[in-house]
Amino acid sequence: MFCKNCGKEIDDKASICINCGVSTHSINSTNDNGGFGWNILGCCIPIVGLILYLVWKDTKPKSAKAAGLGALISVTCIIVFYIFMFLIGFIAS
Repeated sequence: MFCKNCGKEIDDKASICINCGVSTHSINSTNDNGGFGWNILGCCIPIVGLILYLVWKDTKPKSAKAAGLGALISVTCIIVFYIFMFLIGFIAS
């Protein structure tokens, strides 16, 4: 097999590339598709979206961005809603 970091040939059973020192397990195990589900989860539960963003920002940047964006959209909608309700209450009185 070949190392996905440096491209050199390594043993199939190797857990670390002897050329660059990168773990072969971490290279093969990352599943970073940035799915829409993470965006929805971050939007429904903003604190979870924020936590997932902070945990995944280095290892899974696409999924982290999706979860963080969902949380940001949710918080922005809540702030806009409260500003709108404040203005309606101010105008009505």
